[in-house]
Amino acid sequence: MTVWRALRGRGYLGSAWPWRATAFLVSGALLGAVVLVVLVSGVVVGGALAVVLLGLPLLVLTALTGIPVAAVERRRLRLAGAGRVPAGQHRVPGRPGLASWLTTRLRETSTWRELAYAVLLGLVLGPLDALVVLAAVGLPLSMAAAPVLVAADGEAKVVKLFVVDSGPAACAVAALGLALLAAGAYALGAVAGVRAELARVLLGAKDGDSERVTELVRSRARLVDAFEAERRRIERDLHDGAQQRLVALTMTLGLARLDAPPGPLADQLAKAHGQAGEALAELRELIHGIHPQVLADYGLRAALADAADRSPVPVDLGLDLPGRLPGPVETAAYFAVCEALANVARHSGASRAGVRGGYADGRLVLEVRDDGRGGADPEGGSGLTGLADRVSVLDGTLSLSSPPGGPTLLRVEIPCRPTDPNALCA
Repeated sequence: MTVWRALRGRGYLGSAWPWRATAFLVSGALLGAVVLVVLVSGVVVGGALAVVLLGLPLLVLTALTGIPVAAVERRRLRLAGAGRVPAGQHRVPGRPGLASWLTTRLRETSTWRELAYAVLLGLVLGPLDALVVLAAVGLPLSMAAAPVLVAADGEAKVVKLFVVDSGPAACAVAALGLALLAAGAYALGAVAGVRAELARVLLGAKDGDSERVTELVRSRARLVDAFEAERRRIERDLHDGAQQRLVALTMTLGLARLDAPPGPLADQLAKAHGQAGEALAELRELIHGIHPQVLADYGLRAALADAADRSPVPVDLGLDLPGRLPGPVETAAYFAVCEALANVARHSGASRAGVRGGYADGRLVLEVRDDGRGGADPEGGSGLTGLADRVSVLDGTLSLSSPPGGPTLLRVEIPCRPTDPNALCA
């Protein structure tokens, strides 16, 4: 039940809602005062010490003030019957440690939105809460206390506007104060409801946007899975169909060469036999490029070792992997490394390359480095843009550093868990 529904009911004054609304506004005024002191102190002291760099950490902490304030506000909204308010969309840092956490938080829109709310609470909403409570509770109670003041001192100054010095007048003022207190209870409920809705809008996660983004991510993942399944079907059909027929054709042509007498026919059969062999080799290379069987059978380590052996540029391989990883992760990582090695061979002029990486802290990290001329541009048709999109579907990142003169470093990070739960204990 919300405060708005309680206001429409008949028993509002006899319920707990006026007390809850008062507690909500009073706590808002107190929280706003504390937040204002913290923000002003942080900005003033941090700004004064920033010239010697000592104030920079304090300014960073001040910028993060909105996070705990928003957390307190979401809990405080229950006093107004707002229920559970979805938290802001704070991401989980990609790496452990304070530096990674701070970097992630300072780059998030939610952090700055919550800081803006904290500033609004300290400068506007907190003082407004205090003013409403004073007008709706403080003034009526001071009027209701008029008979007591007249009996004790002989007179009472009502709202500092006029003086009451008789019992009947004091009772009349007290009755008016009680009536205003009842009306103020409704005003408190209405203001508390507006405040709660405002905080809910400013601090709540954008549910509709979040659901749409989630659905887009899921649909993109489904498309990638469907694409990968189609790749495997094509690879299987080529391997079991066209490749076997080419093998049979090559064997038939070879046998025909042996049976044919020397002459033009034998020469044509030899030529056809050679062309069939070349076509078979090209088909095998095509099948390997679609989805290498070694990747499906033996995993990422063996597949990358095979890719390093087939590279025209010598490749130093150093991997520390805990067994098998999820199929989409292995596939994305394999093709990213293969594309990088292909670019090294075609464009870099490098004499040597290296592939290093492993699994740590819940992430697969692979690095491809070469000693070439550098200057690689991901937008220049290198194929890395598509790979970056493929990696991003898995919540991973692909980054490229290639200054002119080299070296070039491609880094792939994909969060995942080994498919063998015992691999982490090995």
